[in-house]
Amino acid sequence: MSLNLHQRFHSLPASIVHDAMRAQGLGQRVLPPTIRPIAPGSKLCGPAFTVSGRTVHDHDAHETLLAWTAMLSRVPADHVLVMQPNDNIVAHMGELSAEALTLRGVLGAVIDGGCRDIDRINSIGLPVFCRYFTPLDVVGRWLPDRFGEPVMIGDWEINTGDVIVADTDGICVVPRAHAEQIASAAETAMNTENLVRTAILAGVDPETAYRRHGKF
Repeated sequence: MSLNLHQRFHSLPASIVHDAMRAQGLGQRVLPPTIRPIAPGSKLCGPAFTVSGRTVHDHDAHETLLAWTAMLSRVPADHVLVMQPNDNIVAHMGELSAEALTLRGVLGAVIDGGCRDIDRINSIGLPVFCRYFTPLDVVGRWLPDRFGEPVMIGDWEINTGDVIVADTDGICVVPRAHAEQIASAAETAMNTENLVRTAILAGVDPETAYRRHGKF
């Protein structure tokens, strides 16, 4: 993903990106609304790097932490960690992990699972989206098992390289092959929406504004 394309997506709200994908016939491609930013006002966009994992029972603590730290080392800089942990119990992100990812240039994380050390992660400034909070950690309880392979979150398959666009409204997944097309369509839609907004603020009737610009 080029720097220019990244900057373009970063300026686009997730709602506009969704509208553009729908208009282009790509479907909804929105992750479940239960996955929320841990810090209000978070914005995250970039190419995905996918990880999946599994729960384990009474696993060796040392081996668990070796696997966890090795996973952190595999996430490339300038990517978004997208994790399907297949788990509803433990936290899959914490303070030290957020520090390590930030120092390595990782853009943020989208996790269909849990998080802990919330206040400290927010002070670090790494954008993290997750489903729940818990103090329980991965030690002896969870292992990563696949890297860079497709994962399912909700109804959508996410591939490494797909573009994540996430903000307070939610999380969109733009297929890598359509990223340029969707960025352009979303920019056009946002410009049209700005015209509608200007008309409404000038006192134009909402129906008239919609008929004039074809968007609302």
